Amino acid sequence: MLERNIFPWLGGKPITDILPKDILECLRRVEDRGTIETAHRTLQICGQVYRYAVATGRIDRDVTPDLRGALPPAKGEHFAAITEPKQVAELLRAIDGYQGSLVAVCALKFAPLVFVRPGELRAAEWQHIDFGTKEWRYFVSKTEVQHIVPLSSQTIKILEELHPLTGHGRYVFPSERAPRGDRCMSENTLNAALKRLGYGKDVMTAHGFRAMARTILDEVLGHRVDFIEHQLAHAVKDPNGRAYNRTAHLPERQKMMQSWADYLDSLKAGAQVIPFKKTGT
Repeated sequence: MLERNIFPWLGGKPITDILPKDILECLRRVEDRGTIETAHRTLQICGQVYRYAVATGRIDRDVTPDLRGALPPAKGEHFAAITEPKQVAELLRAIDGYQGSLVAVCALKFAPLVFVRPGELRAAEWQHIDFGTKEWRYFVSKTEVQHIVPLSSQTIKILEELHPLTGHGRYVFPSERAPRGDRCMSENTLNAALKRLGYGKDVMTAHGFRAMARTILDEVLGHRVDFIEHQLAHAVKDPNGRAYNRTAHLPERQKMMQSWADYLDSLKAGAQVIPFKKTGT
């Protein structure tokens, strides 16, 4: 994050010569890209650098608190999320080893691949899954839009494994207490599974898979922010001010979702991933 957002402009200056306004100019560039959360995280990392410099006698004080309030607040409720690739790899390997019901195991593996809101995942219905087009289409009540989730080959494999068990009912991930499949999975199931794996709510949540994907797709894989925002089903507008279009950039999003699934597989396999490598999408 520093290499992308700070070093090109400030990396060659002694830390004693860097003023708060210099840091703010860098953060404004990030904000202009529409990634205010990234701007806040970058400022936090700068603060860590300054505190280390204070502790080692290089400077007298941390100047980053002077920027408190200079950035717009990050939107939405905070959900704990793991966003560092090395830690993501450990989490994914833990998920692969999770011992639970097939429905819970499949839901836990499905969540990072599609990074939808947990309530949307729990309420997934078989009638909305199209194996032919490899798409999941449903209505997002939060933003009142129709949404399309392109399904990677990895997600298709999970659904094909689960279909013989739950395909006779309404929900893809039904409640274990509803044998006919007429009630969806409990809202606590995924977070409880993560907790059993050693990831409490202060470390990782089911909602955190969204932040994980949002951060890595942008800052590591270099996908376009508008593609990512559309895939997150955020209420974005195009340059002409038109509201979200569910089919916008669909071919590009299909490629992005498959590359995301492949990237997660490479992390689990222990591949060395070079950060900030652009994909050209």
